[in-house]
Amino acid sequence: MIGVLVADDQALIRASFRKLVDSAPGFRTVGEAATGEEAVRLARREHPDLVLMDVRMPVMDGIEATRRICADRPETRVLIVTTFDLDEYVYGALRAGAAGFLLKDTRPADLLKAVEVIASGESLLAPTVTRRLIERHVSPAPPSPATPITDREREVLALVARGLSNAEIAERLYVSIGTVKTHVGHLLTKLGARNRVHLVIAAYETGVVGPSPGSPVLPHTTTPLRRQ
Repeated sequence: MIGVLVADDQALIRASFRKLVDSAPGFRTVGEAATGEEAVRLARREHPDLVLMDVRMPVMDGIEATRRICADRPETRVLIVTTFDLDEYVYGALRAGAAGFLLKDTRPADLLKAVEVIASGESLLAPTVTRRLIERHVSPAPPSPATPITDREREVLALVARGLSNAEIAERLYVSIGTVKTHVGHLLTKLGARNRVHLVIAAYETGVVGPSPGSPVLPHTTTPLRRQ
């Protein structure tokens, strides 16, 4: 049974999320938090597998709550669910360790699918939002990462940033899936990334992809970013 903690300052939203989670086979709500501080406290006590986290909450916002929860329990997955499609805080939450984010206008069925994806250990983004968010808030570094990566790793990183799965990358580069997994593993280590969400961010920060014309960008549909 997957335990889910719901953190949102609006009681109606919390009740809706609880009802949705409890309706899914194999999932149950283990607690509700109205503030980030309460979310951290409940996470330490209840040990949830996943947290549905709002960003703007009183006492402690969702960014700091995410940072503390991920530091305390790296195995706990955090899915940011926000109202604003250009919320300046979401990027900070991803850097704090969140496994992904969606907008609150997501259909219930899609939100439930996102919960399943995140709980399974994958990462998930709303790419149209992510692209604009990263382009607005990431300050690109020089085109080469501080830790050198190979030309092939750079190719793989660019394709990860476009939301391609390992199988799709393997097909595109005419290599085996095992080879792609090896490259992704090396990228995670070299770039100090927690997961593929952070690889997307790293791709923008290091200049491997960017907002300029012709640069690879994320696709226009919500796509789960699969683990290595």
